[in-house]
Amino acid sequence: MKEIPILYNRKEDCCGCSACYVICPGEAIHMMEDEEGFEYPKVDEKMCIRCCLCIKVCPLKSEIS
Repeated sequence: MKEIPILYNRKEDCCGCSACYVICPGEAIHMMEDEEGFEYPKVDEKMCIRCCLCIKVCPLKSEIS
């Protein structure tokens, strides 16, 4: 079975655009607000179907690839 996608390791690695949230077919990604009011995606491992569309749509991940 594929691994759960890791969207970011540090907040600086995420721009908070919500593209991953929008594209997720399993509705496994939720945008969570941090202490400063910025929203970051969090993957619900139980709902994730491991399609990795979230990684493919990420503008920061695609810059690296």
